[in-house]
Amino acid sequence: MESNLSIAEVARRTGLTAHTLRYYERIGLIAAVSRAPGGQRRYAAADMEWLAFLLRLRETGMPIQGMQAFAGLRSQGDASIGERRAMLESHLAEVRSKVEALQQSMQALAHKIEHYRGIEARRPSSSGIAPASTKRKKHAAAATPTPTDDDQPRAQRALRARPRETAADRR
Repeated sequence: MESNLSIAEVARRTGLTAHTLRYYERIGLIAAVSRAPGGQRRYAAADMEWLAFLLRLRETGMPIQGMQAFAGLRSQGDASIGERRAMLESHLAEVRSKVEALQQSMQALAHKIEHYRGIEARRPSSSGIAPASTKRKKHAAAATPTPTDDDQPRAQRALRARPRETAADRR
């Protein structure tokens, strides 16, 4: 990878704005970036690797204060490796919990969609043509993976977590 990239080039490659890059440097997420003779920031390969990691932390929902705490520990060198590992383990547990909750929500939504498709399929059509939803149902069935033996515990948890349907849900 090239080193000595301009702030514009780093912004283009990372998707961050130049303003955000300067902000990250100002609040200590990024160590002071080296400068060209004219004072323009020049990002090295190590800066780009660190930015990629920060973007992962941000993408997984780590708050900026957490990212700052991690950056502060990183600046302490090897003495803080244990603390950094523990911090990442804790964050990973939170991410896993969010992913599991999202999977359960996805399954509940898929169940509700199938419920409504079933209602639509039972309704008589005034034109004698099957509702478009039955066509979608065939495509959805092909795209929806069926649980395997390995997935059974997760599928069973999702079924237990799904709220009971009420009369209001059927409308």
